[in-house]
Amino acid sequence: MLKRQSLVRTVAEWLEETELPPLTSREVLLPTPVKNLSNILAVVGPRRAGKTYFLYQQIQGLLDAGVARDEILFVDFEDYRLRSFEADDMDALLTAFVQLTGKQPRHLFFDEVQHLPEWSRILRTLHNRRRYTLVVTGSNSSLLHGEVAAALRGRYEDVLLLPFSFREYLVFRKLDWDRAMLHTPARGTVIREFEQYMKYGGFPEVALRQAVPEKRKLLQNYYSTIFYKDILDRHGIKARALLERVMVAVLNGSAELFSLSSFSRQLKGAGLPGSKRTLANYLQYLQEAFFVISTEKYSPSARVRSMNPRKVYVLDPGFGLLSEEFSENRGGRLETAVAIELSRRGQAIFYFKDRGECDFIVKRGTRPALAWQVCWEVTRRNQKREFSGLLEAMQKLDLKQGGVLTFNQDEEVEWQGRRIRLLPAWKWMLGSD
Repeated sequence: MLKRQSLVRTVAEWLEETELPPLTSREVLLPTPVKNLSNILAVVGPRRAGKTYFLYQQIQGLLDAGVARDEILFVDFEDYRLRSFEADDMDALLTAFVQLTGKQPRHLFFDEVQHLPEWSRILRTLHNRRRYTLVVTGSNSSLLHGEVAAALRGRYEDVLLLPFSFREYLVFRKLDWDRAMLHTPARGTVIREFEQYMKYGGFPEVALRQAVPEKRKLLQNYYSTIFYKDILDRHGIKARALLERVMVAVLNGSAELFSLSSFSRQLKGAGLPGSKRTLANYLQYLQEAFFVISTEKYSPSARVRSMNPRKVYVLDPGFGLLSEEFSENRGGRLETAVAIELSRRGQAIFYFKDRGECDFIVKRGTRPALAWQVCWEVTRRNQKREFSGLLEAMQKLDLKQGGVLTFNQDEEVEWQGRRIRLLPAWKWMLGSD
C-alpha cells in the first residue's frame, strides 16, 4: 500500500502544477460528450499515439465548458511512484483529493489503466457509486476491448485512437488547406507532406522530430517496448528468438500475405521450433499490442476465411524505416497507409483473391459494398493486373462501387469497355472525393 503522503503529492501536482500542453485536435467521434457520460469510456490504441494528450483534450473541453479544475482528477498509472498502487489505495487517493479541495471529484481520468491491479473491480465499484464520469486509456486491445467487455458488460463504451491520420498530420504540421486549394498548383505542398507522412508515419513525437536518425530511434524504441513489455513480458513468452522472427517477418512484409504453414516450414528448415498454433498466437498478440492489423480473404464462409492466409500490415507507415529490405517498397507503404485509414474509419475490410487479386473489399452490414485496388502508379506494364483484379472482384461480388487509389493519379481511364476511377490516396484521405 502506498504511503498517504505520496498520494497527496500526486493529487497536488495535478491540481497545482500540471499545465495542459498545446493540443492538436483529434478527429475521434465520442459516443457521448465526456460531461454527459453515464458509462465508462475506454480509449484504446498503440503506445505513443497520443492517448494522454487526447485525455488532456477532453479535460480542456470540460474546463472550457465551465467545469472547475478541482472537480477533475487525472492520474497516470505509468508514473513510477504509483508502481506499488493497490486496489485499497483508490479510496486513499480520493480521500487525498477531498483533503486538498474540500470536495469529491466529478470527473476521473485514468491513463494506462492496465497498470492498476484489479482495475476491472475498481472501475466497476467507482461506476456503481454513480458519482463520477470515468475515462480510461490502455495500450492493449484485449485488455480494454475484450476483457473490459467481459468484466464491465453494459457499463462501458470504447473508441480507437491511432497515430495521426493524414488530416490530423496536416493540422499538426500547421498546413492550412481547403478543397479549392487541392485543384490548384498549391496542392504540391500537400503532396510533399503526404510523401513525408508515407515515409515517417503519424506518431506525434516522430512527426515533431526533424532529423531522420531521431525519427528512426524513436520508432525503434516503440518497437522494442512493444516487443518486451506488451508481448514478451505480458504473455510470459520464453521463445524470444521465435517472437523476434515473427515480428521481423511482419515488419519486412507489410501488405503481404502471411501464411502460417509456409512460415512454420521456413522455421523448421532453419532448425527453429514453431507450430502453426504458436505462430497464430503470436500474430494475435501483435494485433492486441497494436503492432499489426490483418485482413482475411473475403468469403461468406468462416471456415474458408480461417483456412486462408491473412494479409498483415504494420500499424504505422513509419515502421518501414526499420525494415531490413534493401529496396523501398512504395506500393506496400501506400497500401499499408490505406489499410490503416480504413481501420481508423471503422470499416470491416477483407482482401479478394481468385484468378486475380484486389487489395480491399469493404463490407457494410452483412454485404460487401466497395472494392479498392491500391497501386503507386498505374502504367501500361501493370494495368492489366491491377484492373483485372479490381473488375473481377466487383463482378463476382456484385459491387457497384470501386476504384484504384494511387500516389498522385487523378483521372478516369477506359479499359476493356469499362470506366475506372484513379484517385490519389492523399485526396481520398482528406475526404475531398
